[in-house]
Amino acid sequence: EILESFGYPLYLHGTLEAGEAYPDSFFTYMNFSTPESAFYDNAPNGAVWGYYVYFYSTDRLTAETVSEQARQALRDAGFTPNGRPIDARSDRETHTGRMFTVRGYESYKEE
Repeated sequence: EILESFGYPLYLHGTLEAGEAYPDSFFTYMNFSTPESAFYDNAPNGAVWGYYVYFYSTDRLTAETVSEQARQALRDAGFTPNGRPIDARSDRETHTGRMFTVRGYESYKEE
């Protein structure tokens, strides 16, 4: 929801087809890890959700600006960024990519 609020298309990373036209600017994301944590009596009390967030654009300044704004918005929403956006490889010469990593913490509640 946070990334969608920027008004750009949002895709699960790797779901754009090889021949599919890229939008001028768009986000992709990937959940790379979700280990459980905070064990007590051999039961997890939570999980740590790790995401790679990518932003691609035909305009480098847009890629740099929007990726940093998205990082800050996710931080403000309670995610923990792991540094600032860095260059991300693009398989299209027309697009520049930026990416960053964030983690979200889920606390399991007793029922």
